[in-house]
Amino acid sequence: MPGAIAIARENPPNPPLTKAGQGQVSSIQPYLDRVIQQVTEFRLENGMKFIVLERPRAPVVSFLIYADVGGANEPNGKTGVAHYLEHLAFKGTPKIGTTDYKAEKPLLEKQDKIFDQIQAAKASGKTEEVAKLKTEFDKIEAEASAYVKQNELGKIVEQAGGVGLNATTSIDATSYFYSLPSNKLELWMSLESERFLEPVFREFYKEKQVILEERRLRSENSPVGKMIEAFADKAFSTHPYRRPVIGYSEDIRNLKRSDVREFFDAYYIPSKLTVAVVGDVQASNVKRLAEVYFGRYKAKPAPPELTIVEPPQTEPREVTVRLPSQPWYLEGYHRPAMNHPDHVIYEAIASLLSSGRTSRLYKSLVEKQQVALVAEGFSGYPGEKYANLMLFYAMTAPGHTVDEVATALGTEIERLQSEPVSDVELAQVKTKARASLLRSLDSNQGMAFALVNYEVKTGSWRNLFKELDAIAAITTADIQRVAKATFRPENRTVGRLLPN
Repeated sequence: MPGAIAIARENPPNPPLTKAGQGQVSSIQPYLDRVIQQVTEFRLENGMKFIVLERPRAPVVSFLIYADVGGANEPNGKTGVAHYLEHLAFKGTPKIGTTDYKAEKPLLEKQDKIFDQIQAAKASGKTEEVAKLKTEFDKIEAEASAYVKQNELGKIVEQAGGVGLNATTSIDATSYFYSLPSNKLELWMSLESERFLEPVFREFYKEKQVILEERRLRSENSPVGKMIEAFADKAFSTHPYRRPVIGYSEDIRNLKRSDVREFFDAYYIPSKLTVAVVGDVQASNVKRLAEVYFGRYKAKPAPPELTIVEPPQTEPREVTVRLPSQPWYLEGYHRPAMNHPDHVIYEAIASLLSSGRTSRLYKSLVEKQQVALVAEGFSGYPGEKYANLMLFYAMTAPGHTVDEVATALGTEIERLQSEPVSDVELAQVKTKARASLLRSLDSNQGMAFALVNYEVKTGSWRNLFKELDAIAAITTADIQRVAKATFRPENRTVGRLLPN
């Protein structure tokens, strides 16, 4: 669904799975035990955490820097700053991305000064002064651009044989990742430590237009995008999960380079950075180089933790958006964070109801009743670090209404609460969950993301491997218990996207 973020992973052959009816993971346990034995973790004196998995099956290494900061951590009035920072992190340093930083730097500072003057003139209604300042601003921007070496970081990585240079910003975190030949470990250490030791947020104002255009395409010109924003704003009353990761247009327009710098200085500190290195490496070598390059970072006080807690929902909520669009129906229920003991049960329920063509919603709403063309959902919207939503969504079929979809969805949810899931169906869900988890672990990049995600959100990367046992232990009673506790009318938020 537009608005959901997925990470593409390679899908090489997996280790053998058990048969669907057994509900055991013994046949893959030796494989998992070997993986665990090959993981080394260490923390630098400044607080930066490294997780290294030695995997010498091919001469390549995948790297991931995970900054424990996302859209939820942004100050009010400065939404979008985490995503903005992710864009600017590719612009280089005093050494990378410029032909002459000594000459470029005063021009960047002058741009900032003129931008402040433009904002003040706009606030005072001085139209002529705004036009004059914009002309001067454009002149300085052109002069600064003459010193920029476009995409130099990307070119260095590509010339070294690197692939997949990219980054993502979510509501929970910001991730920077790519892969290199294993003999380029020190190059990665050098490039990435420089990138976050001395970032230069050049081309700040040009990038602002890129981000505003991204927002227009993703939200303002997308009926579904607008619906999702309105839905999240209704489902969450106080928690920052109600805000879009990309930010609000007005906030983006008003952001200053100093705002990004302040956000970076507060959150991109060693204790908030976790690194995963997976592939053909030796942990001892990784540690030695990490101390040389990332050991240069100074330890800093941690920023305040996000303490806002979404209060329990006590009555049904609804939001309707009318736009030129096919009708869509959304229905969400609050659930606890990823570190809750029932996490795997919520995932199992989401799979049972809405994962693929064998799911109950697809069979009922799409195939049998034909009231929807699409009927899906997932658990963990819009993030997992804090209490979130189990979200279902459907696009109505021609000749049918969102009310018919709502009734059909309600029937399936009630059935889940009142009728025990069959052993065969539960076994299929477990097998699918195990296969999905193992498939993600079989690529270096997938393993890097999984290790760090569990480390930061649950307190230990080892919980990733304990999840297979937790999946195997799910019972039909667990499914009913969690379904009854979660799918209550007062815990429900409904969204309707209707044509004008």
